[in-house]
Amino acid sequence: SYPFVPPIPGKQRPGVFVYRTIEDLEAMLAYVKENNVKSAAVIGGGLLGLEAAKAVADMKVESHIIEFAPILMCRQIDQGGHDALVGKIEEMGLKVHCGARTESFVGENGSTDMEDMSPVSALRFSNEGWDDLDVQMVVVSAGIKPRDELARDTDIAVGERGGIVVDEQLKTSVDGTYAIGEIALYNNFIY
Repeated sequence: SYPFVPPIPGKQRPGVFVYRTIEDLEAMLAYVKENNVKSAAVIGGGLLGLEAAKAVADMKVESHIIEFAPILMCRQIDQGGHDALVGKIEEMGLKVHCGARTESFVGENGSTDMEDMSPVSALRFSNEGWDDLDVQMVVVSAGIKPRDELARDTDIAVGERGGIVVDEQLKTSVDGTYAIGEIALYNNFIY
C-alpha cells in the first residue's frame, strides 16, 4: 500500500513527511536535527498516527495529534475508550486535537498554496475559533491507498476507491483467488 496524503494545500513543503518506512523515520530524524524542530503535528489519530506521534515525542519534539474525527481510533474504540486513551497519551506529554479541520500547512513566508516551497511553520484550521498551530514539521499518517494495479488489469473486482473486493472468507470475484492484508476490501473497508 501507499500512504494516503489528503489534498491539503502545503503538503509539498519541506518538513512535511509520511510515516510508513524506516527511511521515512530516518528522514524525519535528520530534518529535526538540521532544522532545530521544536514542535510537530501528526495528521491522523489512528493506530499508526499514534505510533508516529510517540516517535516524534521520542525525538524530544513537542508532539500534537491532529484527528479529523471526534475521537481517536474511531474504527476501533468508542467514546469511553477514547477518553481513557487520551488520558494516557496526555500523561506521556503528547497533545490531542480531535474534530480538527486542517485547512492548510502554512509556509514560513505565510503562503498557503500548493506550489510554494517555503518550509512548513504552522497548521491552519477551518474550525471556528481555532488559532494556527505553530509547528516546524508535519507527519501525515492519514491511512493507506492499496496497491491494486495488477488486479485492475484482470477480472478481479476492485473497489471504487481501491482495494480488491473480498467476502468473509477472503475470496475475490475470481474463483480460486484470495486476497489478504492491506489490499483486501471487505464490506467497503480496508482493515
